[in-house]
Amino acid sequence: MVCIEASLIPLPLNPRYGNFSNTICRPKIYRFVSLKCSQQTIQQETQKDSIFTEDETELINALIGIQGRGRSASPQQIKAIDRAVQKLELVKGVTDPTSSSLIDGRWQLMFTTRPGTASPIQRTFVGVNSFTVFQDVCLRNMESRISNIVKFSEAIGELKVEAEALIKDGKRIIFQFDRAAFSFKFLPFKVPYPVPFRLLGDEAKGWLDTTYMSKSGNIRISRGNKGTTFVLQKETEPRQKLLSAIATGRDVREVVEEFFETSSTSEVELGEGEWLMLWSTQEVTESWLENASKGLMGKQIIRPDGDIKFVVDILFGFKFSMTGKYVKCGSNTYEVTMDDAAIIAGSYGIPQEMTTKFNIQLIYNDGKIRISRGYNNILFVYIRIDDE
Repeated sequence: MVCIEASLIPLPLNPRYGNFSNTICRPKIYRFVSLKCSQQTIQQETQKDSIFTEDETELINALIGIQGRGRSASPQQIKAIDRAVQKLELVKGVTDPTSSSLIDGRWQLMFTTRPGTASPIQRTFVGVNSFTVFQDVCLRNMESRISNIVKFSEAIGELKVEAEALIKDGKRIIFQFDRAAFSFKFLPFKVPYPVPFRLLGDEAKGWLDTTYMSKSGNIRISRGNKGTTFVLQKETEPRQKLLSAIATGRDVREVVEEFFETSSTSEVELGEGEWLMLWSTQEVTESWLENASKGLMGKQIIRPDGDIKFVVDILFGFKFSMTGKYVKCGSNTYEVTMDDAAIIAGSYGIPQEMTTKFNIQLIYNDGKIRISRGYNNILFVYIRIDDE
């Protein structure tokens, strides 16, 4: 959990329960520009994106595609994030972040390292993509507080862990947990998290250093007393908003359509590499074999010589594999013919007689995220998963 490194006792989560939204300190309200496709609003969106410096953008680029806020990151991805974090810490931002009003408000956890000393609650909830993790910081009130919130979903609920906070110096906050509770929509009361904070003693205490906070107040890097590094943001850029919507399943179609309407470019390449399908508008299902042969599931491997491959993991080490060719046939459009399919088990393969032809129309590709229309005009969102 965000910046919570003292040991807590994890509880099993039943996903049938609801939501709560009480907070000690009301977060600041920020105005977001509507992502409608017009020249004026595109210019406004560009201005909004400029709040991130070049070094901050490097960190955001490194974070794109990271699953579970770092849980499933590859060693290469971790190194890229670590380089970007260290560069920002050297550049420095706000001189004394704990003295600045910019630190107050709601921060979303984007990434955390996971040392063996991480608290059980952190190990239990933070790595789940479908959950959203926030930290509310309130240091300007009569009572300084830090609240860490795991939002399971709109339909399920939240867990909120609260701590008293004390500013030690310009960078360090000392905290001590004092209460925590679940809140469910179907219940008119909160369900206490059964942790005896008073009996935990030093285990309920900790400190948090803010090693970088952007002058725009939108990115924060913190390091905790148990060695954990946290990357948090107040505002997320459009790609992060898109991936968050897909992970949580909230308003995905609307966010995707807004994104590609404003992000389309005149010429986009298919993009070599290994691409994992995250989401599609497919609603009518056929057999999984038919879906796999049409690229409606699994991974696409794009090679520079015109070769394309679909790979779908089945069960017990079995995979579906289908290879073919792609040829550019128009602006942002490729003709694809898939004609060599097999069920693979280790070094053995069972050929499958099938041929599939369709076009891929590219809408967006920045080397990290690809949005395209494929078989039957279905809209797809892919994330690149191989190391560049």
